[in-house]
Amino acid sequence: MLEGKKISESRVIMGQVMNPQNANPAGNVHGGDIMKLIDTAGGVAATRHARANVVTASIDRLDFHHPVYVGDFVILKASVNYVGKTSMEVGVRVEAENPITGENRHTGSAYLTFVALDANKSPIQLPQLILETIEDRHRNQEAEERRQLRLAEKKKEKKRIKYERNG
Repeated sequence: MLEGKKISESRVIMGQVMNPQNANPAGNVHGGDIMKLIDTAGGVAATRHARANVVTASIDRLDFHHPVYVGDFVILKASVNYVGKTSMEVGVRVEAENPITGENRHTGSAYLTFVALDANKSPIQLPQLILETIEDRHRNQEAEERRQLRLAEKKKEKKRIKYERNG
């Protein structure tokens, strides 16, 4: 059996300054650029937990709360919230800091599901998640609830596709 891992062992904090090439036509940082950073930070946290290559299976939720501006220092905080047999949920919090004023804004949040793969690109069993704090347990419980909703949605989608195929 695999040895469990603490959330703190895979946590990631990553930062990047947003430059003019990150701007969309409205002059704010393009949401797609933020999404890529979210996927990168989440993927690093998932890889650190699995100690294997991972792929993004889904983005369960992505909310943008406030715009990010050119010149902002974007900080992404990623941590594993839940671990199943071969997949895990990683939460990513996005903050933007104006380095001149020091103002810090929570600009977005996302929940991503990653699957760990072996050399043959087949899913592998993951180490269990060791929950150390009340916050760890709370985030894990919320992630389990999201997982149940994802599974129910997936089941509904399969039924819909089957119905559409069979008329």
